[in-house]
Amino acid sequence: MHRKLRMGQIGGSLDAFIGAVHRRAAGFDNEIELVCGVFSQSPEKSKATGKALYLPDNRVYESFEDMILREKELPEGERMDFVSIVTPNHMHFPPAKMALENGFHVICDKPMTLNLAEAKELAAIVESTGLVFGLTHNYTGYPMVKEARDMVRNGKLGKIRKVVVEYPQGWLSKYEEGNNYKQAIWRTDPTKSGAAGAMGDIGTHAENLAEYVTGLKIEELCADLSTFVPGRLLDDDGNVLLRFEGGAKGVLHASQISNGEENSLKIYVYGELGGIEWHQMEPNTLHYKTQEGHRLLRPAVGELSAAAKAHWRMPAGHPEGFFEAFANIYRNFAFAVKAHMNGEQRDLLYDFPSAQDGVRGLAFIDTVLASNKSSEKWTKCIE
Repeated sequence: MHRKLRMGQIGGSLDAFIGAVHRRAAGFDNEIELVCGVFSQSPEKSKATGKALYLPDNRVYESFEDMILREKELPEGERMDFVSIVTPNHMHFPPAKMALENGFHVICDKPMTLNLAEAKELAAIVESTGLVFGLTHNYTGYPMVKEARDMVRNGKLGKIRKVVVEYPQGWLSKYEEGNNYKQAIWRTDPTKSGAAGAMGDIGTHAENLAEYVTGLKIEELCADLSTFVPGRLLDDDGNVLLRFEGGAKGVLHASQISNGEENSLKIYVYGELGGIEWHQMEPNTLHYKTQEGHRLLRPAVGELSAAAKAHWRMPAGHPEGFFEAFANIYRNFAFAVKAHMNGEQRDLLYDFPSAQDGVRGLAFIDTVLASNKSSEKWTKCIE
């Protein structure tokens, strides 16, 4: 097969932040083109978005059900190949399930579903259909995150002892959901966001990053959640002690009331032989530390891993940013879909988060919530 993949998008109207990010990321490598969509529950908004994106009127739909069924009826040379889901959390599962059951591959924003039961059901559908499912935990797309993972995997740090991962933001320091702020309204509404607030929205990014870089699963945790802003229905701050398989210990904190913080995701991993440190807001630099000294590792400079090299795009000294990392997820997903269509094996060098990562994220949320309510110090991770 030698052509672009055809994408249909669910969600992502003109006034939505993340929908445009997905579209730009999907188009970055010329592997994917947008051919259809239902961009809003409002038919008027959906049509306006489709028009702005230069889609023909007959490929802009009023519901995801209508889109999936009508696209399925189109000739193979015209219909979409996969669906990109960029809706609020409560609308991830229904279209993902229907798309898979009708033969379409799926890439979905995180968390994968509204709750763990839905996540497990969706993972089972992915398994039974054999179709490709991707989850946009986009921070795993950064080249230096790939390098960090491979340094751990290759024993550069020795046995891992301690992991610290933090994700502070400040944008919900006030009661923004009362100010007609769309992003704040749905992210703090349990019927749309799920049972967790900050811990579900960004804590799952921190959990996913920690497990991705270390290759270790969280086995137990001890959580303390808070809701600092009066009137808010979900947590806006959380602190979690972690126990990983193999004996490593860790700390995770996620907060959306850390005044003055922007998007300050960071991870620190310490082993018997050395440590590494990576900051999302300075993504080109990976700190490598031992008792003998401190080195800065950067893309296109020095001998980095094959995985890091496969995911950087720019010459040395040019920042690899948010869009590039997001685009790496979409490119790798596209490679996997094309391999599936051609009956070939996926090249695992070009990895991306899976349905199983999505299940682990929802299980993490449930365990954090259970631990926060429990009088016991430690809670075994729900599976």
